[in-house]
Amino acid sequence: MFTENLIFSLNATVPVFLMMVFGYVMFKVGLLDEHTTSQLNKFTFRTTLPALLFSDLSTADFRAVWDGKFALFCAAATVISTGIAVLYSLLHRDRAERGEIVQAAYRSSAAVLGIAFVKNIYGEATMAALMIAATVPLYNIIAVTVLSLTSPENDKTKSGRQLFLDTLRGIVTNPIILGIAAGMLWSLLKIPQPVILSRSVSYLANMATPLSLIALGASFRIRDAGGCVRVTVGIAFIKLVLFCCIFLPAAVFLGFRGEKLIAILVMLGSATTGSCFVMAKNFGHKGTITAFAVMLTTMCSAFTLTGWLFVLRTLGYI
Repeated sequence: MFTENLIFSLNATVPVFLMMVFGYVMFKVGLLDEHTTSQLNKFTFRTTLPALLFSDLSTADFRAVWDGKFALFCAAATVISTGIAVLYSLLHRDRAERGEIVQAAYRSSAAVLGIAFVKNIYGEATMAALMIAATVPLYNIIAVTVLSLTSPENDKTKSGRQLFLDTLRGIVTNPIILGIAAGMLWSLLKIPQPVILSRSVSYLANMATPLSLIALGASFRIRDAGGCVRVTVGIAFIKLVLFCCIFLPAAVFLGFRGEKLIAILVMLGSATTGSCFVMAKNFGHKGTITAFAVMLTTMCSAFTLTGWLFVLRTLGYI
């Protein structure tokens, strides 16, 4: 069982890591440069990631699978996790990097990995889609707020009111949030999807993960990562171990089992998503901590996720 879980987790995480390595190599050999990578980040943020979320959510039947207790738990765990991440970021002196620390620590690969992970185990992923609906909008609203408030590009002469309005505008016009809203609305209204539309959206959605990971790898600078090893190791511990230790027992106590518990595990303990880097760069952050966190948590999550799966399976909860 342990070997099967390890192979399953490696199959889910190693290709992600290899795509980042591929992007880094492409930069080193000159096939990608700074300008191209920057444009690739913008393209991914504004088109393919929203298409991915729309594709996942628009086809889910939320009315049939709605579980208020489960959705509320996912949302509450996300908010509390963010609070823990904020407290950890305050230990870091550079205020401009605190936004990256917060986002990298609380934000999981829920949308990218959640449905695939649960479907691999149970053959369907209705609870994963519900988890995504409950958490990913919060992920992005919090990310926009935190990254806006800590952005190095902030005009220090702006009043608090102007900064609030700019942050609110960033939330309302965020392409990822718009993709989520459109997908949920499409699902709730049961609007049919013509083959032309669904196929076109799926083409864009299928590009989201590889393009974001290639751009991340191409933007990663080893020389800059040396100064953020300690803070990134802390992020990885919080992301892959601490949150699971806090919230998985609570989830079990509340009666969540099987597919729901696996969806919660992915929400809590999966690697920091590559879209964090895309978001950080689009709000003017350097992105080094985020890129390093994505790489480190991706490498380690194959083993930590396997460990959590093994524990939950041994105890008979999944």
